[in-house]
Amino acid sequence: MNEQQQAKESNSQASPVKNKVGSIFIPVRDVEKSRSWYCQVLGLNEDDCKIMNGHLCPLPMEGTGIILDTMPKWGGDQPGGAPSIETPAFMLMTEDLRSSLDYMKKIGVELVTEIEHDHWFVVKDPDGNKLMICRE
Repeated sequence: MNEQQQAKESNSQASPVKNKVGSIFIPVRDVEKSRSWYCQVLGLNEDDCKIMNGHLCPLPMEGTGIILDTMPKWGGDQPGGAPSIETPAFMLMTEDLRSSLDYMKKIGVELVTEIEHDHWFVVKDPDGNKLMICRE
């Protein structure tokens, strides 16, 4: 077998890693405060968002999950906490972009951008994580 055939066969081997995202972790400094903020933004009931082990808060989402985490193993135990997400790493979806932007303004969310390309805008959560809201 030549090198090209070996490379092709190597690439076609099945990986044990699935092409499926389980949950997204968002680093937060105060899990209770962040739970309140995310519940308000996403229209969730705080009673449905239990804090686990003192530092984790899974949010009930449609599709891929979100877990708020003070991340004690990844810098959350340091004075400044775990680093914030500086570049939006995922999108929260909306059917009504204008109403979503207006809602964010109404509840006092810090805007990073206005609506861009009639398709998305970015906000910051209380910990400085940048989140993209995108037209579905």
